[in-house]
Amino acid sequence: MKPLIALFLAMCSLQVAAQAEQLPMEAFNPSSLSEGAVLLDVRTPAEFNEGHLPGAVNIDWFADDFNSRLEDIPKDAEIYLYCKKGGRSARASERLLTLGYTRVVDLTGGYDAYQPGQ
Repeated sequence: MKPLIALFLAMCSLQVAAQAEQLPMEAFNPSSLSEGAVLLDVRTPAEFNEGHLPGAVNIDWFADDFNSRLEDIPKDAEIYLYCKKGGRSARASERLLTLGYTRVVDLTGGYDAYQPGQ
């Protein structure tokens, strides 16, 4: 009986880590976003001001208020994230998942891989 209890407790403690979907930036078209989707640029404001995808919202990954600035985005919204090359957006997508967001897509390759007019 004790082995069954131990097995049950071990199974209960297992957590399947949610992962964000990944989409190469080259395959992404900003004009094809569905209604209610959010395009999130997690670069710094200076990087954002140098150029960004049409319709993107800027929330700096390095900002102290990153989490609180997400509060206006519904947890079930489809969220597409990008940064310069892909590192910050990967970490930000993990953070969003831990905060309870359920539809997170990391645009791999980042803004450097973006080709206007796609």
